Amino acid sequence: MTTVDTRESREIRLAARPSGEPTGANFALASTKVGPPGDGQVLVKNAMMSVEPYMRGRMNAGRSYVPPFEVGAPLSGAAIGTVVASKDASVSEGATVMHDHGWREYAVLPAKAVRAIDTTAVPAETYLSALGTTGFTAWVGLRAIGRVKDGETLFVSAAAGAVGSMAVQLAKRWGLRVIGSASSPAKAAFVRDTLGADAAFDYHDSVRTSLNDAAPEGIDCYFDNVGGEQLEAAIGAMRDFGRAILCGAVSQYNAASPPPGPRNLVLAVGRRLRLEGFIVLDHMQRFPEFFGEVAPLVKSGAIHAPTSFVDGLENAPGALLDILRPNAHLGKVVVRLA
Repeated sequence: MTTVDTRESREIRLAARPSGEPTGANFALASTKVGPPGDGQVLVKNAMMSVEPYMRGRMNAGRSYVPPFEVGAPLSGAAIGTVVASKDASVSEGATVMHDHGWREYAVLPAKAVRAIDTTAVPAETYLSALGTTGFTAWVGLRAIGRVKDGETLFVSAAAGAVGSMAVQLAKRWGLRVIGSASSPAKAAFVRDTLGADAAFDYHDSVRTSLNDAAPEGIDCYFDNVGGEQLEAAIGAMRDFGRAILCGAVSQYNAASPPPGPRNLVLAVGRRLRLEGFIVLDHMQRFPEFFGEVAPLVKSGAIHAPTSFVDGLENAPGALLDILRPNAHLGKVVVRLA
């Protein structure tokens, strides 16, 4: 173990809470001094970090399942880096680790707050996508919430995105017929031709018509990442005893006032539908089961981990804003810091 001088580090702070759609003015790039680690701590140099839709909710004040970001303080989120100094025998210097102190170049953390990862068989960024919370969210949604079955028909919105792309691939492996929506014809083609969906369409076309064309006999399950019009269309296409897996509603995150609910929700009564929201943190006890099943598939190439990279900490706010609206990114968006 070595003694390390204090490091100069840049970080992204929440400058002001947004009203409606955030802008660059809601973020501030600041410099600070970090380290050295104290007893039981490690100093990590971050190499990459995740941007995720749930972070938009943390920019607001108020009670939620995860504490809001504090104005004037750095944002946080999943990150991967290298331990450059350790004052704890359980974590070696030079180890590649995951932790929750992204949005900064350096972080001092309790050793128990980092998790070493093996990057010999898969790229490090895979632990932020297919083998991280992203992939686990898709797995939990399908297996624990939707309880999907071989032979069923599943509709996935934002199917070219981080969670959606994993949901498509897992469902296909489990024997389902899968339909995906995406924000452009090129993304729809990716969902169909690369991820293996049976049908895919651009949601800017009529969602109801496109879904009915792809599934004229209806759908059994819907993996909802966007809410709004697509949730309404999915309810309309549901067979009796259908299920909606409510994972996210990115189409509504920037709304300045609460949007109206699905106009056809009354169908849930006669068709005996189940619409269930979930938070993946409630299911962490099943992470080893997920990892044991999915890691070999990712390592063998049987499951793709589509990733779009953005370079530079200063570009992290723009990357977050991009994933909250239609954009050109495919799969997981990862910001490279070094």
